Amino acid sequence: MRRRHALPFLFLFAGVSSCMAQGMVLATQSRATPGKTTTSQLADPTALDEHLTVNGAQRPEIQNYPHAGPVGQPRRVTPLQNKPPHGTQGDWGVFTRGNGESAGFGPIGRYGVAPWAEDWSFLRDKKRHDDLFDPLKFIPLAYKGKWWLTLSGETRLRNWSEEAPFLGTRGSPGSGRFAVRNLYGADLHLGQHVRFFGQLVNGDAAGWGGYGYNATFRKRLDLQQGFVELRTKLAKARTGLIIGRQQFLDAPSYILYNRETPNVPLAWNGLRGYAIWPRLRADIYDFVGTNITFNKMFHDRVDWSTRLHGIDVTWAPPSFALGQEKISSFLDVFLIAFRVGGSSAALPYNKTTLNGTTARQNYGFRWYGGAPSFEFSLGGLYQGGSFELNRTGQNRAVSAYAFNAIAGYRHTPSPLHPFIGLQADLYSGGSSKRNDGSVGTYIAPFNPQTNYLDTTTYIAPSNLVSFSPVIRLTPRNWLSFQFKSPLFWRASTSDSVYGPSGAYAFSNLHGGFVGIVPQASLTLQLNRHLTWTQYGARFIGSDGLRAAGGKNGSYYQSNFVFRF
Repeated sequence: MRRRHALPFLFLFAGVSSCMAQGMVLATQSRATPGKTTTSQLADPTALDEHLTVNGAQRPEIQNYPHAGPVGQPRRVTPLQNKPPHGTQGDWGVFTRGNGESAGFGPIGRYGVAPWAEDWSFLRDKKRHDDLFDPLKFIPLAYKGKWWLTLSGETRLRNWSEEAPFLGTRGSPGSGRFAVRNLYGADLHLGQHVRFFGQLVNGDAAGWGGYGYNATFRKRLDLQQGFVELRTKLAKARTGLIIGRQQFLDAPSYILYNRETPNVPLAWNGLRGYAIWPRLRADIYDFVGTNITFNKMFHDRVDWSTRLHGIDVTWAPPSFALGQEKISSFLDVFLIAFRVGGSSAALPYNKTTLNGTTARQNYGFRWYGGAPSFEFSLGGLYQGGSFELNRTGQNRAVSAYAFNAIAGYRHTPSPLHPFIGLQADLYSGGSSKRNDGSVGTYIAPFNPQTNYLDTTTYIAPSNLVSFSPVIRLTPRNWLSFQFKSPLFWRASTSDSVYGPSGAYAFSNLHGGFVGIVPQASLTLQLNRHLTWTQYGARFIGSDGLRAAGGKNGSYYQSNFVFRF
């Protein structure tokens, strides 16, 4: 797959330096009572109208989904939330429910994590235009508007400061960095069956006491995505085949996400096929990675050494009653397989590192959903496979596992719209004192959702037990505050503490307790296009961690994002 020839059409680039946007649009226009149906029979929420009152006004649409997941959104997503003209989620039937993540293309409100998953065809009717950028979202080309072009864009300004970067093991004390990222794309629809999508990326970074300005943060202008999608109806299912370089979001975000927080998102090269029936959805895919060259333009190449492939099947069971609540949910069953080398695959051994390549298979499930006042997500997986040592070719089996759960209560009638819950996570560990036998340490090499565990990103999902209360308040439609305070333990005291680049080299680390990280976030939805999110955290290490050389430190991050 040669990258420069991925798109057989003229790629259009729209640069935008500033914007003035109109106020938020109201999300629902219905009159039903919150949490109740208008009939005595249970029905799916997608078929219901709903009205939520917050501070005496109808609830506006949620316009920003920085992270995936049905639990912990600023406000509970109502049935009409993502449907035009309030949102741009495609009509995938019951899988459009909630934030639309269950359709397999990531969460979508006014804008999606994946811009190619947005559907702006409703703007064919010019009477629905109510935004400065609407003329760019639907540009009719031919065949009475059946051929059209949609332009998309994102510019993000991010700065963050760290008192003791990565527990004092990297960078300089008091380090501060600044980064900018641009993602601009064009989506060409040729009728109902053929679509081309292309997206450019560039990013840069600087700062004081800075470090790590590599391909994660810096990127000369290049092709981030370029694919063709073919759609049809087959076996009574809406089916599609996506061929080329693309995002991939059809996995639990705590396992695999799109690297939204760092500057340069992941990009995969290969094939993806999907089929969606009324209550069943299947997705099969086979990708290889992208070898990013941050200092040359249009110079990325296919990374044949990194592979991701698998299948995901989602069932939408009928809604059921629990007391006065009606619960709607989804059940995912998946196989996510990958092959990776480098630091992501390396194993700690005493005071050295065993370098090699690992091929692993994740066999798992996730059950998630909610009701007007209750939301939950429960998942588990077994990770099998093998690890091959570079130096000797020694092969070791992998036997690891993970468990993830979050559940909580949401009081929708309250002016504060609170969500109060508990999150629990377990990632198996092994032994860093032996170089034989099975490998028991779970790894997630492809950037799980950054803020799922730890805002600072100092702790990675390997050899870890975590418990955290979660409290979110949304007193205004444009203002939301979240607080978490995870406590971390090592799952195995024979294994190391892990960060995003592998195991920390702490010597004589004793005890299982790692530390506590109280953290808070503040999100301001300034208008449809501008979002400002701030994160603050304090890593407080255990006595054992600090005795081994780890340091406490404060962390702050600010993200100012413009989207259209």
